[in-house]
Amino acid sequence: MKERGKAGQRSVDERYTQWKSLVPVLYDWLANHNLTDGSVPNTLVIANCDVFNEEARSPFVKKFKTIIHPGEVNRIRELPQNSKIVGTHTDSPDVLIWDVEAQPNRHAVLGAAPSRPDLVLTGHQENAEFALSMCPIEPLVLSGGKDMSVVLWSIEDHISTLGVASDAKSLEASSGSSGGKQAAKAGNNKSSDSPTVAPRGVYQGHEDTVEDVQFCPTSAEEFCSVGDDSCLILWDARAGTSPVVKVEKAHNSDLHCVDWNPHDVNFILTGSADNSVRMFDRRNLSSGGIGSPVHKFEGHSAAWSPDKASVFGSAAEDGFLNVWDHEKVGKKRERSGTRTTNSPPGLFFQHAGHRDKVVDFHWNASDPWTIVSVSDDCQSTGGGGTLQIWRMSDLIYRPEEEVLEELEKFKSHILTCAPKT
Repeated sequence: MKERGKAGQRSVDERYTQWKSLVPVLYDWLANHNLTDGSVPNTLVIANCDVFNEEARSPFVKKFKTIIHPGEVNRIRELPQNSKIVGTHTDSPDVLIWDVEAQPNRHAVLGAAPSRPDLVLTGHQENAEFALSMCPIEPLVLSGGKDMSVVLWSIEDHISTLGVASDAKSLEASSGSSGGKQAAKAGNNKSSDSPTVAPRGVYQGHEDTVEDVQFCPTSAEEFCSVGDDSCLILWDARAGTSPVVKVEKAHNSDLHCVDWNPHDVNFILTGSADNSVRMFDRRNLSSGGIGSPVHKFEGHSAAWSPDKASVFGSAAEDGFLNVWDHEKVGKKRERSGTRTTNSPPGLFFQHAGHRDKVVDFHWNASDPWTIVSVSDDCQSTGGGGTLQIWRMSDLIYRPEEEVLEELEKFKSHILTCAPKT
């Protein structure tokens, strides 16, 4: 077993070396940042990366604030209405809300007391470790956990410390809401001094751990969830706390993630432990039985691109992050001389810069075709994993005719500059 482990590591290192040699060809730019050395307490790190300065050909990550997090940061999500407000999941039943601008900067040393969250969202009966989503329309938070429930909160039910709303009328209205009246004190934990908010709704329908949740991009009342029961469930808060549609078997195994297309709300992506990503059309979904996906792709953690409706990314434990275009499925390239490959249909780019499983990734909504990805390659980095921010070369995703026309313009220059043999 030890020899196989060494061989596997050599294979990873060789793959990484080959990828590194191709970086100038494959990317417009790439920033690589080692997270921690493993000797500091759990932290929530706030950093800037200058991705908009085209003159800076080597972008870098600059940390400007550290928050001591009470437990591992399993998941983090930003509130669309206020980028300074983030929510985190750790190994507890609560969602922790942080105002990263108001939080004091802490020195990350062993034994340091945890920072105090600005707000604690209570309501889960067991640990809620991963499933977390922020509504793009209103300051609502959605979570799922081991208690098999999906829980919904409004941050406006307690805004005095967060500043999500800016005037006295909003504060008065929210303090009179049902959620504000139900606010209870947190249990005996490290965040017990923080103000708390009780849920606006608890939704039951899963029969195992809820692994991921997602709001509909155009509705504050509609959302979906997936779990270890292989189910995809669609919910509507206006219809009560029972499922609107429950697909009993969306995959052949546990479901790990779900994402709703921001350009076309009919399409939903799900990722599973069966190593596939499936795309569903919600207009064709019905409760019970086996779900009928529009397409199936190889990979198991997926997210739609904010730049093009048909494009999404997927990541897996093999360390690759794949970029797909479902419009390319079924289309054959007929250029003469083009070699056929064994690439799955729809796959047009593969990021191979990580040396272990990719644990999370996001598209940058403000900078087209830019992705941030995080891997758990602790052995090769000394204990803390790796953050990469990258943008593939536009020659890869632009229309083929346009790229060929541009390359033709530079053909004579390339031939002139090429070394003579």
